[in-house]
Amino acid sequence: MLTLAELARGSAAPPDAASETQTLAAQGVPGLIVPAGFEEAFYRGGNLPEQLRRLFAPIRPARIDEDALEPLAEQAQALIRTTYLMDDAVQDFYRALARAGLPQTVTVRRPGGATGEPAVWAPPGTAALQALKRLWARDWAFEAVLARLDTAGSVALEARPTLLLPT
Repeated sequence: MLTLAELARGSAAPPDAASETQTLAAQGVPGLIVPAGFEEAFYRGGNLPEQLRRLFAPIRPARIDEDALEPLAEQAQALIRTTYLMDDAVQDFYRALARAGLPQTVTVRRPGGATGEPAVWAPPGTAALQALKRLWARDWAFEAVLARLDTAGSVALEARPTLLLPT
């Protein structure tokens, strides 16, 4: 994980977040970049790809039954919100959050995203971590899953970086 202050001092930004984060860092905005690999590790550590594959197995992309998809999307969101992060990952997140110099009220969002999940956090940062997982769960909202099925023919998605910024 990389703070925007570290980025301003010359660290490399993740390519899929570089433009926005470099601008914010140059402006002196405090913040934290959670790399896509952190989300990927969460999915793999919780065996989520397999659980999600089984959950969505009844859905056929060629003939989507929206009535069947809706409760599955809700179950997927709950699965993301209730799956634990590995202890080392949680500690890494808390340490990075402490280094970021963020105020107690933050927004957790994707780079380029207009909206995010608000959090009012205090050390160690549990509320910010919960907001991060709520944001990840948004990827499994009915509309998001339906859009992926329509465009890609699959519910699968790629991990992406996440930003924690002052509100």
